[in-house]
Amino acid sequence: MQNNFLGKLQENENKLLKIWSQLLLDAGSGDGAVEEEESKEFASLFLSALATSNGKYENSNESEKVEDLIVGISSSRGKRGFSPRENAQYLTTFKEAASKILSEVVTDSAHLYDANLQLNSILDNMMILTFEAFMRGREDVISRQVDEISEISTPVIAVWDGIVALPIIGTLDSSRTQIVMENLLQQIVDTGSSIAILDISGVPAVDSLVAQHLIKTVSATRLMGAECIISGIRPEIAQTVVHLGIDLTGIITKATLASALQTAFDMLQLTVVKKK
Repeated sequence: MQNNFLGKLQENENKLLKIWSQLLLDAGSGDGAVEEEESKEFASLFLSALATSNGKYENSNESEKVEDLIVGISSSRGKRGFSPRENAQYLTTFKEAASKILSEVVTDSAHLYDANLQLNSILDNMMILTFEAFMRGREDVISRQVDEISEISTPVIAVWDGIVALPIIGTLDSSRTQIVMENLLQQIVDTGSSIAILDISGVPAVDSLVAQHLIKTVSATRLMGAECIISGIRPEIAQTVVHLGIDLTGIITKATLASALQTAFDMLQLTVVKKK
């Protein structure tokens, strides 16, 4: 009997959509045409599943399709910038709209209570799925943004014929070191450069782990047949390196990028003079 009452929602689908759309707008969770199309598709499939489930929604042939659809919608909303609260309102407003329709078509209070109880149970379980999907969607966005920022913050610049420079901004970790290495080594190959300058002026602090990453980058550069110069060694970084006992023997270090560039010119036997 419960299922028969929930099945009545399908008979009032257009009215339910109208109420739901207004509730979404009032809650500030609407998204125009995209929202409308998603809502129509979800309502149609979900109400059809309720009407044909014979009292056991979880056993319905369409229940898995409904869950896949709402997971996709939730993930899409996360990528479009909706907050967790706005995403949760998508189903809570649907629940509210469905309850209003049930209160109009079910006159017996006991049956109305049972129908709402079943509907709430189904939608509450669905909300857990949407929350997980929403978080995955936002994590995908954040991960992509991190990758993009990493690429932007590790540009390899050809500053002179045979000399490339890589200004490093921010903290070096294992994954970022791999990007730094790949970009630097590829640029050395592409330009045929014999000297690479790693400028760490934008690195806030150097610890043993950061130093190890720098040493690995220098070693990889040398394996490519190029010499590496580390510039941007501030007084506090020099003190930290000495205090930690980090061995930078054999690595050319300079206080400024200008000094490193001058050293690179000397190594290439180049002289830059002021024009008279």
